[in-house]
Amino acid sequence: MSSELTTERHGSTLVLTLSDPATRNTLSEQLISAGVEALGVAESNEDIRAVVLRGDGSNFCAGGNLSGLRQRRGSGGDAEVRMLDQLHQFVEALRVFPKPVIAAVEGAAEGAGFSLAVACDLIVAADDACFILSYAAVGLTPDGGATWHLSNAIPRQLLQQWVWLGEPVSSQQLHTLGLVNWVTNTGQALTEALKVAEQLSAMAPNAIAGGKELLQNAITATLTQQLESERNHFIEHLFHDNAGEGLQAFFEKRAPQFR
Repeated sequence: MSSELTTERHGSTLVLTLSDPATRNTLSEQLISAGVEALGVAESNEDIRAVVLRGDGSNFCAGGNLSGLRQRRGSGGDAEVRMLDQLHQFVEALRVFPKPVIAAVEGAAEGAGFSLAVACDLIVAADDACFILSYAAVGLTPDGGATWHLSNAIPRQLLQQWVWLGEPVSSQQLHTLGLVNWVTNTGQALTEALKVAEQLSAMAPNAIAGGKELLQNAITATLTQQLESERNHFIEHLFHDNAGEGLQAFFEKRAPQFR
């Protein structure tokens, strides 16, 4: 049976679970398509303020299923192009989703699993979690946006080592590099991610979305372009009802009630 995506609500947080523990939650077309659809539904649901992405059981995601990959290789390139296009649509959906997406990583995040984790806005990882770009060992190159996300975050030489040698990288090492936000005890990644999601859910949704958009655009913008964008965002959010509430709450020394 191919892997599937399961969904569960925890208050204002939607938890998306990559599920096929027997294969360490490898990816399937069904799972990826369901992920894109779930994010689309969550975007239009005002009751959902954050999303947590996790793996079923003791691992996050082992990436592509190599048995399926071998089968698709035998049937020509069209099937694999379709699979990769779907995966990349999922990655882009995570990046443009206007609400916080937090990866809760236990165990292994390998190949495209590593890619999905770093496509999220924040990462909570167990202290024994490991991240592996396990492509070159089977004669392949990375997918899922791994080289884009990581090349914008770490030195080229270090990333080249990971891409070529596929060495496991610990959650502690990624925390030191600034790629993992929080390191937790084994089995506690989801619990910690839900705590972070709850904090973010209490904040102004428009400001959360605006801040994410600014950071997205900053990667390719010039300073002049980014300053203009910051000005426009600031003015837009200043005159949003949530800014009025936030400022009033500050002067009244109370917690704001954003909508």
